[in-house]
Amino acid sequence: MKASQRDFASVAPRAARQARIAFFCGPDEAGAAAAAEKFAALLPEAGEKVELAGSDLRADPVKLGDEARSTSLFGRARHIVVRASGDEAHDAVQNLAALIDSGEGEGACPVLIVATSASDKARTAKLLDKRADALVAMFYPPDPRTLGEEVRRMGDAAGVRLGSDLAERIARAAGLDVRLAQSEVTKLALYLDASTQTPKTADEDALDAIGARTEEEGFAPLVNAVLSGDAKRLPNELKRMREVSLNPVGVLLAFERRAAQLAQLAAKLGRSGRIDQLLESEQKAHRIFWRDRNDLSAQLRRWNAAKLERLVQRLAALHRALLANSQAAELLLAQELEEITRFAAKR
Repeated sequence: MKASQRDFASVAPRAARQARIAFFCGPDEAGAAAAAEKFAALLPEAGEKVELAGSDLRADPVKLGDEARSTSLFGRARHIVVRASGDEAHDAVQNLAALIDSGEGEGACPVLIVATSASDKARTAKLLDKRADALVAMFYPPDPRTLGEEVRRMGDAAGVRLGSDLAERIARAAGLDVRLAQSEVTKLALYLDASTQTPKTADEDALDAIGARTEEEGFAPLVNAVLSGDAKRLPNELKRMREVSLNPVGVLLAFERRAAQLAQLAAKLGRSGRIDQLLESEQKAHRIFWRDRNDLSAQLRRWNAAKLERLVQRLAALHRALLANSQAAELLLAQELEEITRFAAKR
């Protein structure tokens, strides 16, 4: 089975009943991860969540099959979530699929794979897309209006009434990351003491009160300083990150989104080198913001496809490190951003 963000909502309930393996991919890593969470919630028996890293499965392809066939300590249901980069989990998925086909995988728990920097053309996706017991879901970054509509649906589910302008503001403040947008809506619901039984209407004052930041006040300046190789601006941006208490994982997600966007643009650019023409057509098609155009132009001149692939892998490794070392997350992030800035400055 295959799905995209357009039909995921309609495909997911049936897929959750049938699929043993689900592969979530595409340039919108945030959307893919959020879809995996929704999919897990739809599983008939989700049970215990077991997380595995794609790098571990690449080193030990048998591990996924073993984990999928094992039971939890108390014999309860379980599901596995794999966070991988590209085709790291390919051999492990191939092994698991073979076990299922042979009958040895009977009773194996559902496996959900969130693959950064992978697409529905990846080897793992091609392994699964024609299987009736698998799902391949591809996600592209939403535009502010589309995510604004999703934010309004989030609000309805939380008992928060949101106007279109306010919902779009939340979408932009979250950097078009559906997970961060959900976090803002949840905070609004708590602040307003709203619920589906007692819905409340949110306004600009309420959003300001919970500390929602605009894109300009949030991640974008730091992202642009680093990926443009602007070593002179970096110290001030890192200082601002500490002063306004930007969440390290949230900052990293913004870098992952921009890296994915640059990789997508670099693929379209190919060897033509016509960056300005490409960005003009992307802007006309409303796939990039006019305010991002100069920064994207500068970054495409510094990051080719090969460098971007290495960057995406490095960011994925950093993501795992931040989650494993939450107390030192800010320091780890700052050190890595300094390294990436120096690399970008070399051009």
